[in-house]
Amino acid sequence: MSEPQKIKVITDEEEESGPESSGSAEPPSMANGQHEGDSAGEGQPSIGQRLKNVQAQLDSKEKEYKETFDRLLRTTAEFENYKKRTSREMDEFRKYANQSLLKEMLSVVDHIELAIQAAGAPSGADTGMLEGLNLTLKEFLRILDKFNVRPIEAIGQPFNPQMHEAIMQEANDRLPENTVVREMQKGYTINERLLRPSLVVVAAAPSSLHPNSSANAC
Repeated sequence: MSEPQKIKVITDEEEESGPESSGSAEPPSMANGQHEGDSAGEGQPSIGQRLKNVQAQLDSKEKEYKETFDRLLRTTAEFENYKKRTSREMDEFRKYANQSLLKEMLSVVDHIELAIQAAGAPSGADTGMLEGLNLTLKEFLRILDKFNVRPIEAIGQPFNPQMHEAIMQEANDRLPENTVVREMQKGYTINERLLRPSLVVVAAAPSSLHPNSSANAC
Protein backbone atom coordinates (compact mmCIF):
# COMPACT_ATOMS: atom_id res chain seq x y z
CA MET A 1 0.00 0.00 0.00
CA SER A 2 1.21 3.53 -0.72
CA GLU A 3 2.04 5.92 2.13
CA PRO A 4 -0.60 8.48 2.93
CA GLN A 5 0.20 11.95 1.55
CA LYS A 6 0.44 14.91 3.93
CA ILE A 7 -1.46 17.97 2.96
CA LYS A 8 -0.75 21.35 4.60
CA VAL A 9 -3.71 23.56 4.96
CA ILE A 10 -2.92 27.28 4.84
CA THR A 11 -5.32 29.39 6.74
CA ASP A 12 -6.43 32.85 5.70
CA GLU A 13 -4.30 34.55 8.35
CA GLU A 14 -1.15 32.77 7.29
CA GLU A 15 -1.84 33.54 3.64
CA GLU A 16 -2.25 37.25 4.38
CA SER A 17 0.86 37.57 6.58
CA GLY A 18 3.14 35.29 4.56
CA PRO A 19 4.26 37.56 1.70
CA GLU A 20 4.77 40.55 3.99
CA SER A 21 6.84 38.64 6.51
CA SER A 22 8.91 37.00 3.81
CA GLY A 23 9.46 40.31 1.91
CA SER A 24 10.48 42.26 5.00
CA ALA A 25 13.35 40.00 5.93
CA GLU A 26 16.77 41.31 4.80
CA PRO A 27 19.35 38.83 3.60
CA PRO A 28 22.15 38.51 6.15
CA SER A 29 24.81 38.89 3.49
CA MET A 30 23.52 42.27 2.37
CA ALA A 31 23.32 43.61 5.90
CA ASN A 32 26.86 42.46 6.73
CA GLY A 33 28.23 44.00 3.51
CA GLN A 34 26.72 47.36 4.29
CA HIS A 35 28.19 47.40 7.80
CA GLU A 36 31.65 46.43 6.50
CA GLY A 37 31.52 49.23 3.89
CA ASP A 38 30.61 51.76 6.54
CA SER A 39 33.49 50.69 8.77
CA ALA A 40 35.95 50.71 5.84
CA GLY A 41 34.91 54.23 4.80
CA GLU A 42 35.46 55.50 8.32
CA GLY A 43 39.17 54.26 8.32
CA GLN A 44 40.28 56.04 5.07
CA PRO A 45 41.49 59.75 5.13
CA SER A 46 39.39 62.31 3.43
CA ILE A 47 40.35 64.00 0.14
CA GLY A 48 41.24 67.21 1.96
CA GLN A 49 43.56 65.35 4.31
CA ARG A 50 45.25 63.58 1.43
CA LEU A 51 45.83 66.95 -0.33
CA LYS A 52 47.39 68.35 2.83
CA ASN A 53 49.72 65.37 3.04
CA VAL A 54 50.78 65.80 -0.60
CA GLN A 55 51.35 69.54 -0.08
CA ALA A 56 53.48 68.83 3.00
CA GLN A 57 55.62 66.41 1.00
CA LEU A 58 56.04 68.97 -1.78
CA ASP A 59 57.09 71.66 0.72
CA SER A 60 59.64 69.29 2.25
CA LYS A 61 61.13 68.42 -1.15
CA GLU A 62 61.25 72.08 -2.17
CA LYS A 63 63.13 72.97 1.04
CA GLU A 64 65.55 70.10 0.46
CA TYR A 65 66.10 71.29 -3.12
CA LYS A 66 66.85 74.85 -2.00
CA GLU A 67 69.35 73.65 0.61
CA THR A 68 71.07 71.42 -1.95
CA PHE A 69 71.19 74.27 -4.49
CA ASP A 70 72.67 76.65 -1.91
CA ARG A 71 75.35 74.12 -1.03
CA LEU A 72 76.11 73.71 -4.72
CA LEU A 73 76.48 77.48 -5.17
CA ARG A 74 78.81 77.75 -2.15
CA THR A 75 80.90 74.83 -3.34
CA THR A 76 81.15 76.33 -6.83
CA ALA A 77 82.19 79.72 -5.44
CA GLU A 78 84.81 78.13 -3.17
CA PHE A 79 86.20 76.15 -6.10
CA GLU A 80 86.42 79.27 -8.28
CA ASN A 81 88.24 81.12 -5.49
CA TYR A 82 90.59 78.17 -5.11
CA LYS A 83 91.37 78.22 -8.85
CA LYS A 84 92.04 81.96 -8.79
CA ARG A 85 94.25 81.70 -5.70
CA THR A 86 96.18 78.79 -7.19
CA SER A 87 96.63 80.68 -10.46
CA ARG A 88 97.98 83.73 -8.60
CA GLU A 89 100.37 81.56 -6.61
CA MET A 90 101.63 79.90 -9.77
CA ASP A 91 102.15 83.28 -11.42
CA GLU A 92 104.08 84.50 -8.38
CA PHE A 93 106.19 81.35 -8.40
CA ARG A 94 107.02 81.73 -12.08
CA LYS A 95 107.90 85.41 -11.65
CA TYR A 96 110.24 84.97 -8.71
CA ALA A 97 111.47 81.37 -9.04
CA ASN A 98 114.89 82.58 -10.30
CA GLN A 99 115.15 85.50 -7.91
CA SER A 100 118.07 84.09 -5.88
CA LEU A 101 120.07 83.18 -8.98
CA LEU A 102 119.48 86.55 -10.63
CA LYS A 103 120.49 88.36 -7.46
CA GLU A 104 123.80 86.48 -7.44
CA MET A 105 124.38 87.49 -11.06
CA LEU A 106 124.21 91.15 -10.10
CA SER A 107 127.64 90.93 -8.49
CA VAL A 108 129.05 89.90 -11.87
CA VAL A 109 127.46 92.98 -13.42
CA ASP A 110 128.99 95.11 -10.66
CA HIS A 111 132.45 93.77 -11.36
CA ILE A 112 132.12 94.34 -15.09
CA GLU A 113 131.01 97.93 -14.50
CA LEU A 114 133.98 98.51 -12.19
CA ALA A 115 136.29 97.04 -14.82
CA ILE A 116 134.86 99.40 -17.44
CA GLN A 117 135.38 102.38 -15.13
CA ALA A 118 138.98 101.34 -14.52
CA ALA A 119 139.61 100.75 -18.22
CA GLY A 120 138.28 104.21 -19.02
CA ALA A 121 140.70 105.91 -16.65
CA PRO A 122 142.97 108.66 -18.10
CA SER A 123 145.95 106.35 -17.95
CA GLY A 124 144.45 104.63 -20.94
CA ALA A 125 143.58 101.03 -21.60
CA ASP A 126 143.31 98.54 -24.34
CA THR A 127 140.48 99.67 -26.59
CA GLY A 128 139.65 96.12 -27.53
CA MET A 129 139.37 95.05 -23.91
CA LEU A 130 137.09 98.02 -23.12
CA GLU A 131 134.88 97.16 -26.06
CA GLY A 132 134.72 93.54 -24.94
CA LEU A 133 133.72 94.55 -21.43
CA ASN A 134 130.95 96.78 -22.77
CA LEU A 135 129.63 93.98 -24.94
CA THR A 136 129.71 91.58 -22.00
CA LEU A 137 127.87 94.05 -19.80
CA LYS A 138 125.30 94.68 -22.50
CA GLU A 139 124.67 90.93 -22.85
CA PHE A 140 124.26 90.50 -19.11
CA LEU A 141 121.79 93.37 -18.94
CA ARG A 142 119.87 91.85 -21.85
CA ILE A 143 119.55 88.54 -20.00
CA LEU A 144 118.45 90.30 -16.84
CA ASP A 145 115.88 92.32 -18.76
CA LYS A 146 114.53 89.09 -20.24
CA PHE A 147 113.63 88.04 -16.70
CA ASN A 148 112.18 91.49 -15.93
CA VAL A 149 115.20 92.54 -13.85
CA ARG A 150 115.70 96.26 -14.37
CA PRO A 151 117.99 98.87 -12.77
CA ILE A 152 116.59 101.49 -10.42
CA GLU A 153 117.02 105.11 -11.47
CA ALA A 154 118.42 106.79 -8.38
CA ILE A 155 120.69 109.75 -9.18
CA GLY A 156 118.80 113.04 -8.99
CA GLN A 157 115.73 111.35 -7.52
CA PRO A 158 114.31 112.03 -4.06
CA PHE A 159 115.48 109.49 -1.52
CA ASN A 160 113.03 106.57 -1.39
CA PRO A 161 113.58 104.28 1.60
CA GLN A 162 111.73 101.49 -0.20
CA MET A 163 114.20 101.52 -3.10
CA HIS A 164 117.31 103.26 -1.75
CA GLU A 165 119.69 102.64 1.10
CA ALA A 166 121.54 105.77 2.19
CA ILE A 167 125.10 105.10 3.30
CA MET A 168 126.30 108.71 3.43
CA GLN A 169 125.18 112.34 3.47
CA GLU A 170 126.98 114.93 1.41
CA ALA A 171 126.80 118.69 1.74
CA ASN A 172 125.13 120.15 -1.31
CA ASP A 173 123.52 123.54 -1.63
CA ARG A 174 122.45 123.05 -5.28
CA LEU A 175 120.05 120.12 -4.75
CA PRO A 176 117.14 119.77 -2.38
CA GLU A 177 117.88 117.96 0.84
CA ASN A 178 117.57 114.14 0.74
CA THR A 179 118.14 114.04 -3.02
CA VAL A 180 120.34 111.23 -4.30
CA VAL A 181 123.68 112.74 -5.31
CA ARG A 182 125.71 109.64 -6.11
CA GLU A 183 125.12 105.96 -6.52
CA MET A 184 127.66 103.64 -4.92
CA GLN A 185 125.95 100.44 -6.03
CA LYS A 186 123.16 100.13 -8.54
CA GLY A 187 119.85 98.72 -7.33
CA TYR A 188 117.50 96.44 -9.27
CA THR A 189 113.88 95.36 -9.29
CA ILE A 190 112.33 92.12 -10.53
CA ASN A 191 108.78 92.34 -11.82
CA GLU A 192 108.52 95.73 -10.05
CA ARG A 193 109.51 94.11 -6.73
CA LEU A 194 112.72 95.18 -5.04
CA LEU A 195 115.54 92.75 -5.76
CA ARG A 196 118.40 94.83 -4.36
CA PRO A 197 118.31 98.41 -3.03
CA SER A 198 120.51 101.13 -4.44
CA LEU A 199 123.37 102.19 -2.16
CA VAL A 200 123.31 105.97 -2.44
CA VAL A 201 124.71 109.22 -1.13
CA VAL A 202 122.07 111.83 -0.36
CA ALA A 203 122.30 115.59 -0.32
CA ALA A 204 122.16 117.45 2.95
CA ALA A 205 122.22 121.10 3.89
CA PRO A 206 125.78 122.18 4.77
CA SER A 207 124.60 123.57 8.08
CA SER A 208 123.24 120.19 9.17
CA LEU A 209 126.56 118.35 8.77
CA HIS A 210 129.52 118.19 11.08
CA PRO A 211 131.55 121.40 10.68
CA ASN A 212 134.79 119.50 10.14
CA SER A 213 133.50 117.25 7.35
CA SER A 214 131.65 117.72 4.12
CA ALA A 215 130.17 114.23 4.30
CA ASN A 216 128.76 112.16 7.12
CA ALA A 217 128.00 108.50 7.17
CA CYS A 218 124.34 107.63 7.76
